[in-house]
Amino acid sequence: MSVAALQIRDAVEADLPGLLQLFESSGLDPAGQADLQSLHRAWQQLRAWPGARVRVAELAESAEGEGARIVGTLTLFILPMLSHQATPCAVVESVGVDAGLQGQGVGRALMQDALHLAAQAGCYKLALSSNLRRLEAHAFYQHLGFEQHGLSFKLALPKAAE
Repeated sequence: MSVAALQIRDAVEADLPGLLQLFESSGLDPAGQADLQSLHRAWQQLRAWPGARVRVAELAESAEGEGARIVGTLTLFILPMLSHQATPCAVVESVGVDAGLQGQGVGRALMQDALHLAAQAGCYKLALSSNLRRLEAHAFYQHLGFEQHGLSFKLALPKAAE
């Protein structure tokens, strides 16, 4: 695969089935547990928020006639801040690359795109978190110049009653 064959763009609603497959193939979501209807609801919420962008890396149509396909994704949030002299910050979430293409430049291209968009928005930093078990991801982020900073904490919340 040539990184030159990648196109990085904002996702559109028609990309949701491909994103669902990618979330599973990249290990972001367990296989068979997500559903397209839930993805559509979440998509509508993300689209309503001006600081959120779902970016996709799409591999161009192949010489063998295979159509373009989504091979990577991330979600970029540009957050307004009151601190830091009201300078926004950026947060990256849900970074996923097709398992068969990991290590071939897709993730690097997506992260460079996110860094460029964050800089254009005037952000003072781009932050992300990674599961402690994902040692390969940590090495990838460090290779891109990210430094471990502070600690990340989480608290699982009960599901809201419907």
